[in-house]
Amino acid sequence: MSQDGAGIDLETSLGYLLKEASSALRTAMEAVLRPLGMTVTHYSCLELLAQRPGLSNSDLARGAFVTRQSMSVLLQALERDGYVTRPAEAPTGKVLPTRLTPRGRRSLARATVAVRSVEARMLGGMMQDEQSDAFRVLQSMIHSLRGNNEGA
Repeated sequence: MSQDGAGIDLETSLGYLLKEASSALRTAMEAVLRPLGMTVTHYSCLELLAQRPGLSNSDLARGAFVTRQSMSVLLQALERDGYVTRPAEAPTGKVLPTRLTPRGRRSLARATVAVRSVEARMLGGMMQDEQSDAFRVLQSMIHSLRGNNEGA
């Protein structure tokens, strides 16, 4: 609680600290991706496709934490610029599976180096066991929040 008894004390709120860390991470990633002509969402989309080729627009949107509409606009631009390819018609149902092109893979490789440098900077002051502990704690928080909100 804050000193006046109302609200949350931002100085001691773990949720606020997580949001601040998330914002700082995104800002640092945007800074290293911008010279490569990318945004964090653009990078996330390419990374998801490299790891899981053929994902749908909806799957990519969920994985990149954006709306389906935002992902649709991004995919159109990525397809137009030669980073991804999608069939003209859905092989089954309405899903247009998206795949990286060689140009998309080259662009992702450059971006991955930049993003890894940000993560290394973020973790630079932590020992390996501290990094492992932080990973476990964050996974536990995500699991608790998602598990408690399934019926909401």
